[in-house]
Amino acid sequence: MSRLKEKYKEEVIPSLMKLHGYKNSMQVPKLDKIVLNIGLGEATQNAKALEAAERDLAAISGQHPVITRAKKSIAAFRLRAGMPIGLKVTLRGERMYDFFDKLVNGVLPRMREFQGVPRNSFDGRGNYTLGLKEQIIFPEIDYDKVDKVRGLEVSIITTANTDEEGRDLLELLGMPFTRE
Repeated sequence: MSRLKEKYKEEVIPSLMKLHGYKNSMQVPKLDKIVLNIGLGEATQNAKALEAAERDLAAISGQHPVITRAKKSIAAFRLRAGMPIGLKVTLRGERMYDFFDKLVNGVLPRMREFQGVPRNSFDGRGNYTLGLKEQIIFPEIDYDKVDKVRGLEVSIITTANTDEEGRDLLELLGMPFTRE
């Protein structure tokens, strides 16, 4: 069992039960999944961009990414329905906990001038989305092999019902939010 999952069971569940007054430990919100997404607008012109991003995302997540395709045609962007426009990976279980642990304790502190992640990036249902400007902050990425610095979107999906519950859960798991 991962270190973070043990922390969740031993520290987070009792703290959240006391904080929110849950009667049963099954009511306590938990991490459901983490979705990593890279949008590749340039993939319409450059097929190599898709391969490079796929290699990077596989290295970061430890799992093979799925290609996302355009749903509609948009003439202004020279985009037709079905063209590849991005990559995504859905992490669950042990891999999800390992990735979250790596993100919070290894990757975010490596960012330049890191003050914490924004507190207001919740969607209203307790899910949190974090945008990273460059994939090279992950230790698995070899800087010399990177063809282009790309952004990465990390969506942390929880079973929380409100943003407050989701924020408390992530904070107890170690997410470094900014102080307001």
